[in-house]
Amino acid sequence: MQSNPEKRRDTASRDEAQADAERETLMMELTRLVQKSVRESSWWERRGIDCSILTAAFISLPAGFLLLGSSQTLYFLSGVLMMGVAHAVITVKGTHLASHGALSESPAWTHFWAVFFIEVCGSFSARAGVQAHVKMHHAHTNVIPLGDSSTWKIPFLPRSVYLFIAPLAVPIITPLVAINQMKGQTPLLILRTVLCVCLGFFSQYYLLRCVSGLSCSSALLVMLLCRAMFSLPYIHVNIFQHIGLPMFSATNRPKRIYQMTHGVLNLPRNPLLDWTFGHSLISCHVEHHLFPFLSDNMCLKVKPLVSQYLKEKKLPYQEDAYISRLSLFFHRYQELMVFTPHITELVGIQ
Repeated sequence: MQSNPEKRRDTASRDEAQADAERETLMMELTRLVQKSVRESSWWERRGIDCSILTAAFISLPAGFLLLGSSQTLYFLSGVLMMGVAHAVITVKGTHLASHGALSESPAWTHFWAVFFIEVCGSFSARAGVQAHVKMHHAHTNVIPLGDSSTWKIPFLPRSVYLFIAPLAVPIITPLVAINQMKGQTPLLILRTVLCVCLGFFSQYYLLRCVSGLSCSSALLVMLLCRAMFSLPYIHVNIFQHIGLPMFSATNRPKRIYQMTHGVLNLPRNPLLDWTFGHSLISCHVEHHLFPFLSDNMCLKVKPLVSQYLKEKKLPYQEDAYISRLSLFFHRYQELMVFTPHITELVGIQ
């Protein structure tokens, strides 16, 4: 006959196993609903719309180069704006979709687009980018020290410098970080990355010199302006949607659906950032972390379904305004960006 303590332990174990099963059922049920929506969607909805946006960005480049060759200030500034927007669409939206394999169902094309967008256009290592973003950040969202977004922190910088000045150096810092990330890679991969980054950089430089007719210094300055145009919101978005939310221990993390709903936040719809960065990075970030294989447009399509399901199940669906998050980070900069975050334990869940 079992003693009372043993019975209580057995009961507690059964209750815990039942609770785990229920939590898994929640994620499985939501996954089935989303997969049903994906199956019922056309290719145009699944990939076509996002591919069209990327194509439009490339098509706008010739006009941008021609406008940059104009002696009239208004035309020249229009060229800078056009190049900056196109660069953001290609290097943020394009690289993000390519890193998740959301541009094609073919493994070969998925690999090609990852190398093209991340290395040629984005001046970064495709292998290191996929490893850091997909295999670490997504797999270990808000888990200390694996995917807690600490790579975005520069504690020695004052808040005003970090939030409003330092991001402008992203075009210069990115290839330097890429060099550091290539440690341990095979010589062939390193050579490919160096050649692809150089191809992207010198192609733009050559076109600015030959098509736009700019001098050497002017061409380099325009490249910096275009590549840094959206650097501030790029840094802001990457810290606003995770830092300041619950962080978890690697040894005691919650189940996936709780991890993502507590550790990810959506920003409101923003016409400019939605189209340049993609819905999955702005207004559908929760959906993106729950289903990272979806394209931007599909994240937007399943957003009502996901939000309704989470609210029905009494799970958090976190949203906040861009200005509200900026104010929060400005006033609590030391706590959020300098000090080590507290580990959250979800009572009754972990």
